[in-house]
Amino acid sequence: MNKKKLVVLTGAGISAESGLKTFRDSDGLWNGYNIEDVATPRAWRKDPKLVLDFYNMRRKDVAAAKPNAAHYGLAELQNDFDVHIITQNIDDLHERAGSKNVLHLHGEIFKMRSERNESLIYEIREDINIGDKADDGAQLRPNIVWFEEPVPLIEDAAAIAATAEIFVVVGTSLVVYPAAGLVHYAPRFSKKFIVDKQIPYTSALAGVTAIELPATIGIAELQRKLKELM
Repeated sequence: MNKKKLVVLTGAGISAESGLKTFRDSDGLWNGYNIEDVATPRAWRKDPKLVLDFYNMRRKDVAAAKPNAAHYGLAELQNDFDVHIITQNIDDLHERAGSKNVLHLHGEIFKMRSERNESLIYEIREDINIGDKADDGAQLRPNIVWFEEPVPLIEDAAAIAATAEIFVVVGTSLVVYPAAGLVHYAPRFSKKFIVDKQIPYTSALAGVTAIELPATIGIAELQRKLKELM
């Protein structure tokens, strides 16, 4: 039996219930840090140590966090659907919950790269420090797509979204572009769902089935609704 193609776009809201902070919930501040001070190329040029310290702290937070019911619920959908997850999150909670096809639009906290060559990527579980060098001699930085940087995988994500028979949005405010624009690539005939504790307004989601619940409860409701489509 051919499984229906189910594409899921996830954002910070799905990991918030695992204790990982979101910019949306904290008025643009993250543990007292301004976005501009820690998550832009300008910040890196101005104070790379501050940026490294910030992401070293976040790496510890992600390592200590555990997948929640929403992550496990999406992984369970693989039993009945051909599931592809496009996530704006830099954590690995989808993978730890068992999801197989995960594309990280904004990079991954457990990877680092040369500041000069974005294709020189390495695994990292500990801290990155000033003076840690890539094979090309350049300083290592988090393999994160910062604000004001291009999103290298957006075309791959758009191609995946364009194949969706069912398109689901979970835990994202749909205000960070280009990720938010992926809803436009989902075929017109595809069934669309949005799961969020506060559904964002967007005309792109006309005709969508809204599940206005936190992700952990909302994904269980999504599972029930998807059974009706099988």
